[in-house]
Amino acid sequence: MKNAVIRFSDLTVAYNGNIVLDGISTEINQGEFIGVIGPNGSGKTTLIKAILGLVKPVRGSVNIFNCSCETLRCYHLAKIGYLPQKEQVDPNFPITCIEAVMMGRYGGLGLFKRPAKKDWQIAEAMLRDVGMYGYRDRPLGQLSGGEHQRVMIARALAGEPEVLLLDEPTTGIDAPTQHRIMDLIRKMHNDMHLTILLITHDVNMISPFVDRLALLKNRLVAMGPPDSVLNRETLSLVYGKEVIVMGKDAGSYVIVGDHHHA
Repeated sequence: MKNAVIRFSDLTVAYNGNIVLDGISTEINQGEFIGVIGPNGSGKTTLIKAILGLVKPVRGSVNIFNCSCETLRCYHLAKIGYLPQKEQVDPNFPITCIEAVMMGRYGGLGLFKRPAKKDWQIAEAMLRDVGMYGYRDRPLGQLSGGEHQRVMIARALAGEPEVLLLDEPTTGIDAPTQHRIMDLIRKMHNDMHLTILLITHDVNMISPFVDRLALLKNRLVAMGPPDSVLNRETLSLVYGKEVIVMGKDAGSYVIVGDHHHA
């Protein structure tokens, strides 16, 4: 029997009177790897913010761990790892890699508590798992884009979450590094039995990894196994007529307009 970890029930979110998410109803089961695709402005990041309780629905609800996201407590949030969209890091900001990862432990420590030896050991283990232990004391601002993302993934995992929310984790890094990051995420998913929700603009990058794809354009246009979503008829509902879907050995390859991604 499947155990739903996240439930969306007619979730509707608006900013300044403009509907951003409209009537989203679906479930994400324990241990699933879900990819979320759609054009800019389709509500992908807002979906994650709703899970985290950062935006209030105007209608409907979203529940995680059988708790309304508007009433999440610290022990609920400690079970959620979150990687926001990549931001520029000031190279002069005085924080090391291990200190950045330790920030992921604070949600479960409670107010005013200092990290114990166990917390540092977990932070070091996460750096080791993402292949960045050798950079333990390196200033965060001196890392390359791919190295920085690895450390941020370690930070998201440091709280030992059950659910991992990733917002464009491969944006702004070169193609070989993107593939290494996705291989790392898949390994974490398998080894830690995580439930993962990953937002991306590049469907070709993630389609081999996910169990299901959710196609958004302010509403949930389609959701299912990649092969059931990545067809011209379905994608054209969101991206218009300039959609090309080509078959290949590993599945489908999607081109939207002049871009080799959806």
